[in-house]
Amino acid sequence: MTMLKTPGDKYRPFPLINLPDRQWPSRAITQAPRWLSTDLRDGNQALIDPMGAEKKSRFFDLLLKVGVKEIEVGFPASGATDFDFISGLVRSGRIPDDVTVQILTQSRRDLIETSFASLEGAKTAIVHFYNAVSPVWRKVVFGMDMAEIKQIAVDGAKVVRDQAARYSGTDWRFEYSPETFSTAEVEYSVEVCAAVMDVLQPTPDKPIIFNLPATVECATPNIYADQIELFGRLIPNRDSVVISLHTHNDRGTGIAAAELGLMAGADRVEGCLFGNGERTGNCDIVTVALNMYTQGVDPELDFSDIDAIAKTVEYCNQLPIHPRHPYVGELVYTSFSGSHQDAIKKGFTAMEAKNDPVWEMPYLPIDPADLGRSYEAVIRVNSQSGKGGFAWVLEQDQGLKLPKKMQAHFSNRVQSLADDLGRELFAEDIWAVFQKTYKLNTPQHFQLVDYEESKATDGTRLFAGKIELDGRERSVSGRGNGLISSVVGTLNDAFGVSLEVKDYSEHAMTAGSDARAAAYVECVTPQGKTIWGVGIDEDVATASVRAVLSAANAATEG
Repeated sequence: MTMLKTPGDKYRPFPLINLPDRQWPSRAITQAPRWLSTDLRDGNQALIDPMGAEKKSRFFDLLLKVGVKEIEVGFPASGATDFDFISGLVRSGRIPDDVTVQILTQSRRDLIETSFASLEGAKTAIVHFYNAVSPVWRKVVFGMDMAEIKQIAVDGAKVVRDQAARYSGTDWRFEYSPETFSTAEVEYSVEVCAAVMDVLQPTPDKPIIFNLPATVECATPNIYADQIELFGRLIPNRDSVVISLHTHNDRGTGIAAAELGLMAGADRVEGCLFGNGERTGNCDIVTVALNMYTQGVDPELDFSDIDAIAKTVEYCNQLPIHPRHPYVGELVYTSFSGSHQDAIKKGFTAMEAKNDPVWEMPYLPIDPADLGRSYEAVIRVNSQSGKGGFAWVLEQDQGLKLPKKMQAHFSNRVQSLADDLGRELFAEDIWAVFQKTYKLNTPQHFQLVDYEESKATDGTRLFAGKIELDGRERSVSGRGNGLISSVVGTLNDAFGVSLEVKDYSEHAMTAGSDARAAAYVECVTPQGKTIWGVGIDEDVATASVRAVLSAANAATEG
């Protein structure tokens, strides 16, 4: 079977919501929602190999460290593993006073009773019960009409109410989900939720949480936002209701649906740290939170060490995080394209020059350092990279700030190496070819042994030193307007090497008393060939001498 030429014969577009005066498009997210992590429940049941007690415990500790205050710790009626883990958290006193755990159960008496038993002794807890309400579930899965589906919810609410009275030592909070909300009639979902409210009698001080899940994402996120806004308008006693979002990612827009749902009036977001969940996953809490952060909104979650968080999640879930995953992927702060690299390099230079903390950086919407990432891997080099790429790597790895014209001179060597190797170039590759090109730390034709500089009576500078030529040491001297010109004169007088200096620059490579300096000299030979020399030394004057000798070696090689 192949894709249909007329998909409309098989699939129907999702109907629009009649909401001509919708308000959410003109709103912005200005504060953090309540966050609920479902990593230990929704995320866990989506794993090939569900987490055992050790991994669930480690994940629970990670969520506390991140600052999540509401955690869905499991489905206690599903089996002994979840039940024992949940009851163990309660008995061991591992739940901080400012953290509320939550469990999930279907709207069935036996499952609800088991769920309450797992939380016995908890200071506060949320019992989350649900049943599906949309047409296809009513017709295909349950074979029930609207009244019968609503009765399941009402009967479950009564059991929840009675169990809460039985375990009166806990401050109980309640959450109800009209599961498959996103594919149900909004008015019917409101009717079912209102019937649940009639049983549980929420108040503004103890509101009920209505989770409105996109159990299966079947429409664009704007339609989900319309559904949320319409539900908020129609539900009675809105001040006694917390609207919670639980989006899935079947269409790839689970994050967008959550963000638009918040704009539409929701109060709470449910999801997993990196969006793990059934099928294509669910809402990625990290991405939603850091999207807020980049807009200047405190998400009230701490991702300062994003790599450590990712490592723990990968260990517990036994699932790799994609290298392009927003904010956390290995490559998300990395550019290989030459034009991207040049823009980012200029951005960092501009940031260093201004006295303003506002982040203005091409291609990087967030400062990697805020998440514990270094700048070393922001630019990486392959055959697609430009001169700004390897220049950045040399600066970050070796402290060398190559002049722009020298970058162009060196770029051909880097490009040739990348083409020959057919892979990404690492810092050690670039440093090796740089040393080879400019004769650093390699046997040279001319090598400096020692020198002295002095000032003549006529104001010129005198260079007197020892230079090794092909292993033989020679005493030489020369005169010029400055140190560099005196070395050039020495090379011409003693060895017949004629160079014209066109440009010179220098900089400190490191700070402190043991700082090294780098010097760069651009020269032209009598034949009109442009060559570059590089010198590195603890003394800047010596670095400049070594740079001229480096250029002389380039002029005489071959």
